[in-house]
Amino acid sequence: MIDITHYKQRLLALEQSVSARTQRAVAAGSLSPDSGRDSGDESQADEVSSEVFAEAELSGDTLAQIRAALVRLDAGTFGACVVDGAPIEEARLAAVPWTAYCLEHAEAAEQSASGDAPPMSTM
Repeated sequence: MIDITHYKQRLLALEQSVSARTQRAVAAGSLSPDSGRDSGDESQADEVSSEVFAEAELSGDTLAQIRAALVRLDAGTFGACVVDGAPIEEARLAAVPWTAYCLEHAEAAEQSASGDAPPMSTM
């Protein structure tokens, strides 16, 4: 049986950490450029800013998944695959506690997202 209390504490800590990291990344990418820089400096600054915002977007996606897992915890559906309701493997939950899919359906979703397979349907 899944230790819900353990996962709730872990997810809440992750939510706080990822939220802070996302806010820092957005703030760092939003810094106004210094005047007096040449075009090379501006180009490098644009590239760094772009990387920072990409990191913030990734963190934002992870944050949304963490919050969805907390909703599933409160709803009593945490640890069950959202596709077919089968239990999510304990090792998978330990590695990715915000996951909504068992390994089989996670792999299918990744293949679907990469265009390697047709989209999976929910039952």
